[in-house]
Amino acid sequence: MNGGRKVEFLVAGVQKGGTTALFEYLRDLPGLQLPDVKEAHFFDDEERVDWDRPDYAPYHGLFVDDGRIWGEATPIYSYWPNAVERIAAYNPAMKIILVFRDPIERAWSHWKMEYAKGKEKQPFQWCIREGRERLHSGDPSAPGHHRVFSYVERGFYGAQVKRLLSAFPREQCLFLRSEDLRDEPGAALRRVASLLEQTPPDSIAPRLVHAAREQYYPSQLLPADIRLLTQIYTADLTHFSQLTGIDLEDWRGSWTKSAASANAVK
Repeated sequence: MNGGRKVEFLVAGVQKGGTTALFEYLRDLPGLQLPDVKEAHFFDDEERVDWDRPDYAPYHGLFVDDGRIWGEATPIYSYWPNAVERIAAYNPAMKIILVFRDPIERAWSHWKMEYAKGKEKQPFQWCIREGRERLHSGDPSAPGHHRVFSYVERGFYGAQVKRLLSAFPREQCLFLRSEDLRDEPGAALRRVASLLEQTPPDSIAPRLVHAAREQYYPSQLLPADIRLLTQIYTADLTHFSQLTGIDLEDWRGSWTKSAASANAVK
């Protein structure tokens, strides 16, 4: 295992939460080494890795042994079943960073991404209602989960954090909001640098990456969608706030405003 070297930190979620921007920020820190390409997709690999006897050599092959700390960013890890447990088995001292976005905004952005890619053909309204049944048609090794159509399910942050904290001590985990990374990247990067025992940069130039593609979308985010998703997420987010200490009042306030102005969430 490369002289005992291991990956020491992960940006493990959430999809459409700002992980690409964080990945680019972290690449600028001189003490860290990240792969050239974001999303290694190792701990969610159900095809190439024998999880009874995992071979970590291909994973370590993404890095160069130059003395810097190894880390990578694959946001599906926080959602994919068994990924957190596999990470803990690999490195119990792993430091985990999660960036959370308002789950309704996240679901809408996720749908737009998949529609723009051509992987999604159905309107958003159907996808978050009847379309949730498609989760049962995904990877048979991960029943009830789907890599593409999990618009609603990836927003159950409380359940994800609970599972993470059952595998790792709280002091090895950092929970950020995408708004904080977007609006105050310097403060957010100082928290990340502290977790990773790195010197934070003197100044940070804000970055926005992977904004929704400008094109025609056959759906809008409607007030009925916001009301439905608010009902779906309320209990889980209460638990999420209790576990993380993250204040969610601005998310809840935006739902109320957006229900009155359906196009307010982009």
